[in-house]
Amino acid sequence: MIEPHGGKLINRIVLDSKRDELLVKAVKMPKLVLSKRDLTEAENIATGLYSPLTGFMNEEDYNSVLEEMRLADGTVWTIPVVLGVSRQEAEQLVIGTDVALTGKSGRIYAILHLEDKFQPDKKREAELVYKTRDETHPGVANLYRRGEVLLGGTISMLNRIEHKLFNQYRVDPAQVRKDFAARGWKRVVGFQTRNPIHRAHEYLQKCALEITDGLFLSPLVGETKSTDIPVEYRIESYEVVMDKIYPPSRVYLAVFPAAMRYAGPREAIFHALCRKNYGCTHFIVGRDHAGVGDYYGTYEAQEIFDQFKDEEIGITPLRFEYSFYCTKCESMATSKTCPHDKKFHIGLSGTRVRAMLREGKRPPKEMTRPEVADVLIRGMAAASSTTATKQ
Repeated sequence: MIEPHGGKLINRIVLDSKRDELLVKAVKMPKLVLSKRDLTEAENIATGLYSPLTGFMNEEDYNSVLEEMRLADGTVWTIPVVLGVSRQEAEQLVIGTDVALTGKSGRIYAILHLEDKFQPDKKREAELVYKTRDETHPGVANLYRRGEVLLGGTISMLNRIEHKLFNQYRVDPAQVRKDFAARGWKRVVGFQTRNPIHRAHEYLQKCALEITDGLFLSPLVGETKSTDIPVEYRIESYEVVMDKIYPPSRVYLAVFPAAMRYAGPREAIFHALCRKNYGCTHFIVGRDHAGVGDYYGTYEAQEIFDQFKDEEIGITPLRFEYSFYCTKCESMATSKTCPHDKKFHIGLSGTRVRAMLREGKRPPKEMTRPEVADVLIRGMAAASSTTATKQ
């Protein structure tokens, strides 16, 4: 099986008597109350999803990732994984000591072994990671909301986060790897999405499945934009068609518990490396992967892979062009396989699909299966209702 990124699957989850000992000590430690997003980042580090990271980045790794898209030791890594706190909180903490990380309820989830604290230049980070300082970019907006000071250091996870949704699909990388091995899968293709499944996805996934042993469906369930389809309906869209479009023995569904950064090219590399840690050998990269608005070029997320040697990434990107239904071909196709004029192509943007769903309209069956459209119409209605209630 393919090695995890960096050669070793990190495990920072503490168990048994050592855990009990640390929990007792943690009660007397200084405490930081983390958001659900930051707690999830800590858990993703602990389970090895972010291997080779063992904790939140120190200043040396942070700056190297911004400037070189590598950790300080030269390992390819493109997205900062950091813990931001207020200046007042940082002043109370001493480098070389341990800090208990809690949720809003006060429950202790992890210990941060504090090794560094530093104040970054957020505008520089925005420019390098997101290629814009525009505050309307959701990733940049989240960056600007982050605490002024970053804390670096390894973590020890003492309690796992309790999730209300999708527990049957929350599988740690170590277990996914065991499951792949039990199935005899050696060549596995990963598919990342923050959107519901549609016919174009099916086309890419089935093309990739033709050259691999198994398909690892990995829809993102972390924090996304408020205008995205609600996550429970995205997952349901897969559930209602799984048995219709895939051989059960050749597909594996596990949610990806990370937040969207909307960092386009850099996030495509990050997504690929995380799937490598799950045990995938290949990764589908489509049009405008992890993009938002017009901040990135259509295929920039594919082109970024060319900046690294194959062995540095380790996982093979499968690059697909924009796909559509051609009424002349009577099938899904791309410009590589279809000779016909664009007037014969049926393709809808995510923005237009969402607009149709809000109006209760089904997208064309050539792009979205009717049973999936029904789920999404309910999802958009629920989202609209929630928004109206908040207002």
